[in-house]
Amino acid sequence: MIRKATRADLPRISEIRSAVRENRLTNPNSIAAVPALTDWLLDNSMMWVWVEDGEIIGFSAADSRDGSICALFVDPPYEGRGVGRALFAPACNVLREDGHKTAWLTTEPDTRAERFYRADGWIEARRDADGQIVFEKRL
Repeated sequence: MIRKATRADLPRISEIRSAVRENRLTNPNSIAAVPALTDWLLDNSMMWVWVEDGEIIGFSAADSRDGSICALFVDPPYEGRGVGRALFAPACNVLREDGHKTAWLTTEPDTRAERFYRADGWIEARRDADGQIVFEKRL
């Protein structure tokens, strides 16, 4: 089941963000800041969670201010089951409803995430100075 995230979900969302195998936060300051990051996401974007058997196993977030998908993470034991793809739908829908014609996101190169986005029709727009790929997709 997909539903909007609430403040009560933030501890579990932080756990998932810290547990991922790719696009990991490696800076100790960033890792310590995960609760603040997830709190910021809830306050500044639309956020959804996938709940299965009463447990959150993935989340997504979209920021209508700039048209970005600012989070899409799935707890590693649940990867490859379509959770991420399903969580994309509400994130893209809210951006479309808010008038965006194109969505964008970033990810590390040479990752499953990169392959996932390319297979889903996202187009590489550029590479940031830190090597992150910036993808775009028409909504």
